Amino acid sequence: MTDCPSTPLLDTIASPADIRALPKGELPQLADELRQEMISAVSVTGGHLGAGLGVVELTVAIHHVFETPRDTLIWDVGHQAYPHKIVTGRRDRIRTLRQPGGLSGFTKRSESEYDPFGAAHSSTSISAAIGFAVANKLANQPGRAIAVIGDGAMSAGMAYEAMNNAQAAGNRLIVILNDNDMSIAPPVGSLSHYLARLVSSGSYLGVRDFARRVAKRLSSRVHKAASKAEEFARGMATGGTLFEELGFYYVGPVDGHDVVGLVEILENVRDAAEGPMLVHVVTKKGKGYGPAEAAADKYHGVVKFDVVSGKQDKGPGGGPPSYTAVFAKALSDEARRDDKIVAITAAMPSGTGLDKFQAEFPDRTFDVGIAEQHAVTFAAGLAAQGYRPFCAIYSTFLQRAYDQLVHDVAIQNLPVRFALDRAGLVGADGATHAGSFDLAYLCTLPNMVVMAAADEAELANMVHTMALHDSGPSAVRYPRGEGRGVAMSATPERLEIGKGRIVREGKSVAILSLGTRLEEAEKAAEQLEAMGLSTTVADMRFAKPLDEALIRQLLTTHEVAVTVEEAAVGGFGAHVLTLASDEGLIDAGLKLRTMRLPDVFQDQNAPMKQYDEAGLNAPHIVETVLKALRRNSVGVEQGAIA
Repeated sequence: MTDCPSTPLLDTIASPADIRALPKGELPQLADELRQEMISAVSVTGGHLGAGLGVVELTVAIHHVFETPRDTLIWDVGHQAYPHKIVTGRRDRIRTLRQPGGLSGFTKRSESEYDPFGAAHSSTSISAAIGFAVANKLANQPGRAIAVIGDGAMSAGMAYEAMNNAQAAGNRLIVILNDNDMSIAPPVGSLSHYLARLVSSGSYLGVRDFARRVAKRLSSRVHKAASKAEEFARGMATGGTLFEELGFYYVGPVDGHDVVGLVEILENVRDAAEGPMLVHVVTKKGKGYGPAEAAADKYHGVVKFDVVSGKQDKGPGGGPPSYTAVFAKALSDEARRDDKIVAITAAMPSGTGLDKFQAEFPDRTFDVGIAEQHAVTFAAGLAAQGYRPFCAIYSTFLQRAYDQLVHDVAIQNLPVRFALDRAGLVGADGATHAGSFDLAYLCTLPNMVVMAAADEAELANMVHTMALHDSGPSAVRYPRGEGRGVAMSATPERLEIGKGRIVREGKSVAILSLGTRLEEAEKAAEQLEAMGLSTTVADMRFAKPLDEALIRQLLTTHEVAVTVEEAAVGGFGAHVLTLASDEGLIDAGLKLRTMRLPDVFQDQNAPMKQYDEAGLNAPHIVETVLKALRRNSVGVEQGAIA
C-alpha cells in the first residue's frame, strides 16, 4: 500500500469551516497537501484521477469563500469531487472510494450534507443549481447555488436549456466553467473552439489587473458607484458574448491554479448585487502529477497505481478480448466491406472502442460531444439518406435520448443501429452507470430489433447482422469486461432475425437465457443434471422479436421453464410471460419463472458479487428451479432437492 503523504495543514481540516478560518496565505499549502492526499488515495483504490487533480485549487477556493453547505455546491458529473470529499468530513473513508460499502465515485445525497445533489451523468448541474437557488429565493432563505461544470459537459444541450432559464435565479446562481480543454477525450465542436479563442485572446485576468484597468478608465466617483458585478464581470470580459447573451455576467478567463486569486475573484462574485454570474476558470487536467500530465487521457480513469512511477496495475493480461474491443474490430471489418457504414459516439470514443475505428475511418467517425439526443437524431438523418449509422452509446447514457429513439427512429422505422456497451451491472461505477433498463425501454417499441450477445463470437455475429439489416432500427447489448474466451470465426454469421438456438438438450427443465448469463445457465444445467433433472439451455439471442416458435416448444415440453436476463423487470422475461399468458401456455400447469435484476439500485461492487447480490448466478438458477418443483410437489424427491 502506498505510504500516506505528510499533510500537517490538511490534518487540521475537519470541515469547510476550517478552510474558511485559514488566512489566504496558507491556502496554497493546503491545496498542495490536498493534491498529494488525493493521489495517494486513488493509487490505492483506482478511480477518476485527472479531473480531481485539476480542481484542487478551485475546491479550496470555493469552500473558503462560500458558506457550504448553506451555499449549495453542485459538481457536474461528480467524478472531480474527490478533493471535495476529502475536505467535507470524509477523509477517513477516502481509501474506500468505489469499493464495496465505501464512498461513491460520484456525489451522492445520502453520503453527506455537502453533496446536495447526486450526479454521475453530465450536464445536470446548472439546472439543479437553479432549482436550489429559486427554492431559497421563494422561501426567502439565504444561500447561493454554485454549479461547477466542465467544458466537455457544456457541449450538452441541457446546459444551454438551463442557462436560458438562469435569470430566474438572479444573483443567487453562480456557474463556474471549469475549462481544461479535456473531458474523457479532447472536446469537440464549436464551443471548444470558442472557449479556446477566449483563453488565447489575452493573459489570464486577475483581481489586481482588473483594478488597474478600471482605475484608468473611470473617475473615482463612477468607480465607487459601479456594482462589483459590473467590475468583475463586464469590465473583465475578453469576449464572453455568448454567455452574456444568455443573461450571465461573464468573468474570465481566470487562472484556476492561483488559489489566492481565485478566492479574491469569488469573493467579489459572491457579493455582487447582479447576476447570474459565470466565472470562466482555466485549469489543467491531471495538474501536479507528472504521469497524469504526460498521459493522453490525463489519467481520467485509473486502476491502482504506483505513485512514484505512475505505473498502473493492469493485472496479468493475456485473457480474452473485451466486448468493447470485439465490437470495435467487428465494426471495422464491416466498414471495410461497406462504405455506407458510419460510426457515432457521444464523447466516448475510447470507452466505446470507436477510437480504433476512427484511426482507420476518420471521415466516417463522428464524436458529437456529450449530446446523446443529437447523436440519435443525427444518425436518423444519415439513415434516411441511405447510410448505415452505428450509434455506440453506453446503455445508461442512451436513456438520455429516449424520445429521439421513439420519435425520430422507431416511428419512422429508420435503420439506425445501436451498440449498447456496459449493459447489465458495471462494478465500481455503481447504480448510475448500470445498464439495467434498456431492454424494458427498447422492447416496447414497434419496429425495433433487440439482441443480446451471449459471448464475444455472438457479438461479432450480431454486429454483422445489424450491418445487413436495413428494414428498421436494431440494437445489440453487451457487458463491460472480458469475453468468455470462445473461438472467433474468421467470417461472422448473419443471424436470422428473431431466432434463438439450443445449446443443450434436456427434457424436464428449460432455461431460456438472454445475454451473457448463458455461461451461468450452462453451469446451472450441469448442477441440475447431477440432481437428476434433465435440462435444456437455450440462448434466445433476441429480446425482440421473440423466437415464439422456440418458446412454445420449450414451454410445452418441459415441467419448469426459467428466463434469465441481466436487466430490470419489464424486459425479456416480461415479454415471454405475456406470450405465455396470451396463448395459454401455462394453463396446463407449467411452472414458469423469470429471473432478472432486483427492483433496487445496486451499489458498487465487483461484477460477479453484484450478480450474486442480484441472484443471477448459477446457484440462484438452480434454487429457482428447485423451489418451483418443491412448491408444486412435482417430480423431484426430497433427497434430490436437498
